[in-house]
Amino acid sequence: MSKLANKIVLVSGASKGIGAAIARQLAADGATVIVNYSSSVAGADATVAAIKAAGGNAVAMQGDFSREADIVRVFGAVQQQYGKLDVLVNNAGVYQFGPLEELTEAHFRVHFDLNVMGLLMACREAVKLMGDAGGSIINIGSVVGRMSTPNAVVYSATKGAVDSLTVSLSKELGARKIRVNALNPGMISTEGTTSIGITEGEFGDYMVAHTPLGRIGTGADVAPVASFLASDDSAWVTGQYIMVGGGVTF
Repeated sequence: MSKLANKIVLVSGASKGIGAAIARQLAADGATVIVNYSSSVAGADATVAAIKAAGGNAVAMQGDFSREADIVRVFGAVQQQYGKLDVLVNNAGVYQFGPLEELTEAHFRVHFDLNVMGLLMACREAVKLMGDAGGSIINIGSVVGRMSTPNAVVYSATKGAVDSLTVSLSKELGARKIRVNALNPGMISTEGTTSIGITEGEFGDYMVAHTPLGRIGTGADVAPVASFLASDDSAWVTGQYIMVGGGVTF
């Protein structure tokens, strides 16, 4: 039997990039996957189609996870359709870079509303659907939560918050058999990182030089770790930050 058989999983922000890779992996391991997306219908549909073509089960659900009302609506739909949730992967996030002099309130709020507030609200709604058997919450953080970089002060701060709230929630929810861990990727080649040019050129070279395994990562490097954290293979793992960045150091 597949290790995630009979598991209902929601992956937020799964229309592309790391989220899509995780959704495909969890479905391949037997889970029924809810592919959440905010605006990219085509991307979500492509993720679902890829999962079904490989013999898996998936459905797309729209919801902007920077908005509490959308989060409540999505989890309400999960309850109505499936009656439970076993695993939440909090992948939805935003990243924008720039110097301190260009910092604005809007820049701050767009990051914290999605990367922190939305993540917490999703956790709040998810635990309502996790029964006596418990469940697993996987918060997608970043290595910059502990190794901050220049020109990313707000983004780095949100990922530091993800690390902190992961530990706090693991202690609060442990008695309910709900495990909470942070999966923190390093530089990963995705549609987003490629479009803003940070996987190539001077910055890409800098990242490779500071990564002992000597390359930029891919979604396929991250997804198996998410599957481990979603499954009973990690039944004795909670409150941890798991760095998935090829040993990157700054």
